[in-house]
Amino acid sequence: MKNRKLVMIPGPTPVVRSIQNEMGRETVAFGDPTFVKDYKETIEDLKKLFDCDGEVFLIAGTGTLAMEMAIANNLKAGENILIVSHGFFGDRFVNLCERKGLNVDVLQSDWGDIVPLDKIDEKLASKKYSAITVTHVDTSTGVCAPVAQIGEIVKKYEDTLYIVDGVCATAGVEENMKKMNIDVLLTGSQKAFGVAPGLALVLANNKSIEKRKSLGVIPEYYVDYENWFAVMKDPSKYFATPAVNMVWAMKESVRIIKEEGLEARYERHIKNAKAMQAALEELGFKILAKKEHRAPTLSCVLYMDGINDAEFRSTLAEEGVVVAGGLGAFAGKMFRLGHMGNIDKHDLVSTISAIERTLNRVGIKDALGKGTAVLMRELEN
Repeated sequence: MKNRKLVMIPGPTPVVRSIQNEMGRETVAFGDPTFVKDYKETIEDLKKLFDCDGEVFLIAGTGTLAMEMAIANNLKAGENILIVSHGFFGDRFVNLCERKGLNVDVLQSDWGDIVPLDKIDEKLASKKYSAITVTHVDTSTGVCAPVAQIGEIVKKYEDTLYIVDGVCATAGVEENMKKMNIDVLLTGSQKAFGVAPGLALVLANNKSIEKRKSLGVIPEYYVDYENWFAVMKDPSKYFATPAVNMVWAMKESVRIIKEEGLEARYERHIKNAKAMQAALEELGFKILAKKEHRAPTLSCVLYMDGINDAEFRSTLAEEGVVVAGGLGAFAGKMFRLGHMGNIDKHDLVSTISAIERTLNRVGIKDALGKGTAVLMRELEN
């Protein structure tokens, strides 16, 4: 009998039954009064959850589309942008911005570390930047950027917009737009929200909205704030067909988040991450990200000597857990394990147990029970 597969990649994350049920509802017209009400309530709840004083754009798309929406509406060709990159997805902004005709400067860290704060301050002081981008959690490295501290630095540069990529962080790592001085927060549905892929979210404060108004006509169409303002204020209006069932799924995700409480949700992610990372280290693995910069939402796990990546991950899948491979220079040298969203203790214990069984099968015979014991102690403390 084959094991059921638990998907523990850094997104999409496991989707709980109540959210699945919303996705499985009979689809209605986008102008259906009940759906319009649900869509509007979800937008308003997202504003409150993340302290957005402007507008929330909740549209059909992906995290990459949200990145493009954030850039398209806040910068014009010829402006300067500073990209702070802690890995593969930070680097993705470079190509996106160059295609927009922006003058791009990049501060890159070694994978597993962060760009020092004083380097960011020094760079911002060197010329006028229209915006700075920071990826809150880069899924290629498992590094969590010090978003709040960077926000304090950006406060000194009033003409610079602070754009945060929260794709692998939002709803799992603290993000408060007002408190952290974030002007644009972009994210997707499929990670810490625990919803299937399909929704792009851009939360824009009033500073961002004013910048969009100053740009006049922009070349982009689907992602133009101006084409969505009326819809977000009154979802009965039409610009492009909304993903009806995905909006319902997001509404249920927001309900779950509100019921748990944001602070409790953040604390749960931190506790779960520390427990998982301690268990993995007990088994002989190493974590790529430095301890003080590890993300609560995923871990990038370096193999010990003698482990073959393809064999390990295929055997782990047979044991019932799917993880992702490493990226860039770490392809074949590590796996990436998600532990975010609506996963529970059963998922965490099952994952570590499956990793132990896999290690046993690939020749490490003293693994059984070691990681599970550490995980349970950490979770119960």
